[in-house]
Amino acid sequence: MSLNVVVVMDPIDAIRIAKDSTFAMLLEAQRRGHALHYVMPGGLGMDHGRAQALMAPLRVRDDPSGWFELGTASQRALGPGDLVLMRKDPPVDPDFIHDTLILDVARRQGAQVVNDPRGLRDLNEKLAALRFPECCPPTVVSRDAATLKAFVAREGQAVLKPLDGMGGRSIFRAGAGDPNLNVILETLTSGGRHLAMAQRYLPEIVDGDKRILLIDGEPVDYCLARIPQGDEFRGNLAAGGRGEGRPLTDRDRWIAAQVGPEMRRLGMRFVGLDVIGDWLTEVNVTSPTCIRELDAQFGLNIAGMLFDALEREAAPSVQEAVR
Repeated sequence: MSLNVVVVMDPIDAIRIAKDSTFAMLLEAQRRGHALHYVMPGGLGMDHGRAQALMAPLRVRDDPSGWFELGTASQRALGPGDLVLMRKDPPVDPDFIHDTLILDVARRQGAQVVNDPRGLRDLNEKLAALRFPECCPPTVVSRDAATLKAFVAREGQAVLKPLDGMGGRSIFRAGAGDPNLNVILETLTSGGRHLAMAQRYLPEIVDGDKRILLIDGEPVDYCLARIPQGDEFRGNLAAGGRGEGRPLTDRDRWIAAQVGPEMRRLGMRFVGLDVIGDWLTEVNVTSPTCIRELDAQFGLNIAGMLFDALEREAAPSVQEAVR
């Protein structure tokens, strides 16, 4: 069974292939004989009520000196036989939302869209974790600086972050009495206009912020601990953290068992959970990473596991379209 794998992603010429999970998916899809198509930046649109995309044939190779080739771009409708990988990085801004609305139409036209565009809109990656309060450290979300400040005073140390960030950007650690706390809260909330999150500081961060990957709600057996380096408290790889693979603990598996079924129900086929110590801090659904690092350290093929699941679901719809 051959599929048209249509990828919506950030510019492919700017990725770091040694760390890019979307690239791992494309390599695996090509290895399986699927046709790759790259949606040109901003290329999703509608024509007479039908979702379409400006896309170019794509070939990839695992070579840092030249990892992709594009053919001539053309416009066509999305439908049966198309597997659309929606892999754009945050922020989930109006342009991102509009793309998911178009992909909703594509899904109704018969395309398989991963992850489900409805879930991409509904599951803010910070707030989604709070659907599972039994898994999370003490957390408050507010626009009110006094509320956030009271939380910091109560906890002693807290991590403060916006709801729309990624890669560790604009994340602060602050303590009760910190002379910078007022300006941090003013910055994060834009003077009370935007929501911000305050979460108990977890000293276990020194041992790593673990990324656990879920495929159809089931965890991969290993996680990647992103360990802060030097005087940095953030473990994000984008903030200089070092990635160290580890087997899942019993607590990691318990957290995955709480979150996984709901993610599967919502059509979130590939999800990244962030866990510090024993606590869930984020649920990443837009463009979870760490495939390539875990594959390299443990001889895995995580993209292969994902495509096994996606092909099983795609087969009936493709056969129906052929009939």
